[in-house]
Amino acid sequence: MEERVCRLYKKCGGCQLDMPYKEQLRYKQNLEEKLLGRFCKIEPVIGMKYPYNYRNKVQAAFGFDKRRNKIISGVYQSNSHRIVPVDHCMIEDSKADAIIKDIRGLMKDFKFMPYDEDTRRGFIRHVLVKRGFSTNEIMVVIVTGTPIFPAKNNFVNALLKLHPEITTIIHNINPYQTNLVLGKQEKVLYGKGFIEDKLLGLTFRISAKSFYQINPSQTEKLYRTAIEYAGLTGKETFFDSYCGTGTIGLIAAKNGAAKVIGVELNKDAVRDAISNARRNKINNAYFVCADATDFIIEMAEHGEHVDVIMMDPPRAGSTEDFLDAVVRLSPPKVVYVSCNPETLARDLAYITKRGYAVQRIQPVDMFPHTTHVETVVQLVRKKPDTYIDITVDMDELDLTSSEAKATYDEIKDYIFDKHRVKVSSLYVAQVKQKHGIIERDCYNNSKKETPNQPQCPPEKVKLIEEALRHFKMIP
Repeated sequence: MEERVCRLYKKCGGCQLDMPYKEQLRYKQNLEEKLLGRFCKIEPVIGMKYPYNYRNKVQAAFGFDKRRNKIISGVYQSNSHRIVPVDHCMIEDSKADAIIKDIRGLMKDFKFMPYDEDTRRGFIRHVLVKRGFSTNEIMVVIVTGTPIFPAKNNFVNALLKLHPEITTIIHNINPYQTNLVLGKQEKVLYGKGFIEDKLLGLTFRISAKSFYQINPSQTEKLYRTAIEYAGLTGKETFFDSYCGTGTIGLIAAKNGAAKVIGVELNKDAVRDAISNARRNKINNAYFVCADATDFIIEMAEHGEHVDVIMMDPPRAGSTEDFLDAVVRLSPPKVVYVSCNPETLARDLAYITKRGYAVQRIQPVDMFPHTTHVETVVQLVRKKPDTYIDITVDMDELDLTSSEAKATYDEIKDYIFDKHRVKVSSLYVAQVKQKHGIIERDCYNNSKKETPNQPQCPPEKVKLIEEALRHFKMIP
């Protein structure tokens, strides 16, 4: 393999490893073994045959170089707001780079100036390009600081003349002083407003705001490993937390899961996930816009069961609250896909003290020339004779008299029957504790100094207190 050298390595900061690719893999293997080797043997890192031009998503910031009196586009230098001009990047899709370069040229022709965050003048802030590597569909998102797009039809036609391969163009409006690239409002200027790509035999819809893995060839290797670690036989309920557009969940639904439940907070991503299920004629996958932690807690409260939990959190890793919820639901298997081995090590240390054991660890190089590495971990619930599992019913923690006591379900049913309002057991526990009914530690007490668990809203506090008075649990 011919090794390539980046001329912008020291200026850009997007790539952190300036060394031959084999050395990069050794670096990442050593990193994984250092951070995760205490849990089990680390499999060799799965690398790329051709580790260049793999990014299917490219975004460029636009600015004006006063010294050179010209419009520039590129990436922000690490830990700064200074734009490093980029025409060609060895890890970005070359077609996307060409489109961005030509947009810069069209800006000069149309007398469009880059948006200046300080003066709030100018027009174009960023350009985002997404390409489906298997379908060759291309989305161009033009992010502006104002909602008015002068001569938009002429601009779109000029861009399509240069790049007829573009399948959709979107105008995104972001007038705020923020580090976020995309604003909330968008308009479709050309095409259907989304693109599609194929992954492991399935077709996925990709919108401007939804998450989709940036390295398709390595993503397939990553997801194959995750499905293998799930050990699906056709009978399992597969829970996909942080599910995004439903990629891994739908692949599981097609490859052995009896039922898939996907939970995601991003409503745009959930909409795409539902659309992706319909597009692929998958009827055993269900997607919900909700907080995964709360959802799992509710499942545990209702005695529901899942066989595998898939978790793929952001770089910050999971939270103790989420891991506690997983432990409470107690699935036989957990598959953890991580993009940060440091936070992964922290989370594995936490969950392995609570009834789970690490069985397999497989690193995958999703981001060549960077220090980042993806990791797939298989965790299994320990057998009962290997640890002590103490389960205490929440109602056993009540120190009220038996004749003046109501169960959590009775309290919740009373509130719903009278007010048509649903409350969680967590909220009931908080209000009971407020009134001194619960006097010992229970499941919902955070072990952290600054709990992140949701707090019962004042209006629901009043309803719960009404129910407690009804059942003569408080005066």
